Amino acid sequence: MFELFSDIFACRDNALRWIDPRVKILLAILFILGVLLSSTIYFPLLIFGFASITTTALQIPLSITLCRLILPLVTVGVILILKMFMLGSSEIFTISFAGIRLIGYMEGLEEGMVIGSRVLGAVSVMMLLSFVSPAHEIFRALTWFRVPRDLIEIAALMYRYTFILVEQISDVALAQRVRLGYAGMKRTLSSAGMLVGTVIVRSMDQSLKTHESMVSRCYDGHIPLGPMPRMKFSDWLMLSVSLLLAGVGYILLGRGWL
Repeated sequence: MFELFSDIFACRDNALRWIDPRVKILLAILFILGVLLSSTIYFPLLIFGFASITTTALQIPLSITLCRLILPLVTVGVILILKMFMLGSSEIFTISFAGIRLIGYMEGLEEGMVIGSRVLGAVSVMMLLSFVSPAHEIFRALTWFRVPRDLIEIAALMYRYTFILVEQISDVALAQRVRLGYAGMKRTLSSAGMLVGTVIVRSMDQSLKTHESMVSRCYDGHIPLGPMPRMKFSDWLMLSVSLLLAGVGYILLGRGWL
């Protein structure tokens, strides 16, 4: 579970690790905008395929990638089913079950596929960004983009203590499982409620401890973040080439010109 949320893979030495984080953030934003504005499934699927191939080339474990894609894939499935049965006029099949008649429509299927491809494309871009950019570099780059410092500090603290809460959840759940806390539905519900309550109480205790430790270290309302260095020629080249290729791909595939 720890590897699923951590950025240990982002700290590995690879070709994308040393690209300026401002370039990666800007490209990620533009790619996501292109995916969301695409009127066909081809450009989002192209971005999804590129991100998947790059993730594989970076030797990210397939299990980690699939775990991060479970919720987006479930979302895509729900959207596809709802659109297919609720929108359109061109009937493609009919399902009768327990007196209920469901009709699948071609227009709904096509719209659901477009929305689903957008979800997969956008999620894959964010997932790839998390695999090649450590969190502290992203926070530093956000200051260069003039994101409010308060939001960055809150995000940094949330990211820092997410791992502590995940570890505490794992410890409590393991202790409950050893004591047969999940044997049967009644015990499972009771243990789950105790787990949630314990995590809430511990998170409040941790917030007080964090505040006291920050005050003792002369916290004045702002967490110091170092300045960003000047972008290198290779970073500008990477940005220009990526924008050119993405722009051509969006014009040809995203707007349905092919």
